[in-house]
Amino acid sequence: MAPKASSKGTAQITPETVVYVDKAGADTPEHGLFAVVTFKAGNRAKDSVSITAAQGGFRWKTLDGKTIKAGNNEGAGNIAPIGLNDAGGKPTVRANTYQVNTVAFDISSVEKGGTLVYVDGDGVAFRWKVPATSSGPTANALKSALK
Repeated sequence: MAPKASSKGTAQITPETVVYVDKAGADTPEHGLFAVVTFKAGNRAKDSVSITAAQGGFRWKTLDGKTIKAGNNEGAGNIAPIGLNDAGGKPTVRANTYQVNTVAFDISSVEKGGTLVYVDGDGVAFRWKVPATSSGPTANALKSALK
């Protein structure tokens, strides 16, 4: 089942890559690491659909149960890797397209891994396990884009 993004349609949210970095551009994390996740937001409908990523739809759930909101401080909120859409996700996905966005969290090294949570427009939560090491098909490219 795809997450419902807004009352106007359904988007498919698919996390793809996670990297852990101790610096992104000029920003340094307050808690030691940035966890940056790329995700695809797809829309197969004939109309545009809005996603909740920019309104706090993404959360990081640590192994000990702590919940961290995306962009939890200025540094994490400013991360926008070169070549990808804006941090947190553009709110609108045009009809019959997809876009790759990023979402970032300022975490400590013991908070690596855990669960990525996306809460859709109806308040339904979708969860994905996140590895404790940088991984995914674009991990090296994402690290380079964050320099």
